Amino acid sequence: MQSLLDILCKVCYSFDEKHTVHGEPVKMKTQIPQLRKARKITQGELAKEVGVTRQTITSIEIGKYTASLILAYKIAKYFGKSIEDVFDFSELEEY
Repeated sequence: MQSLLDILCKVCYSFDEKHTVHGEPVKMKTQIPQLRKARKITQGELAKEVGVTRQTITSIEIGKYTASLILAYKIAKYFGKSIEDVFDFSELEEY
């Protein structure tokens, strides 16, 4: 069985502009909106903390953009969570 890190790296590497893995469209689900609300911070505040734009956070939250492994790590670390606790990989497990 592959490690989650291996899967993450393959997913980040395999995503193209249309957000597909093996030709299938995939939207990465996240817990970021819920985590932000619990901490009472805006998208802009989170973006500043992890070194990206507010638009990047918005795009990640709606599934338009998939965070790089480094960005996923920064976001998870900011919330004191593991990457798996912030990002939902259940739809990617079959790949």
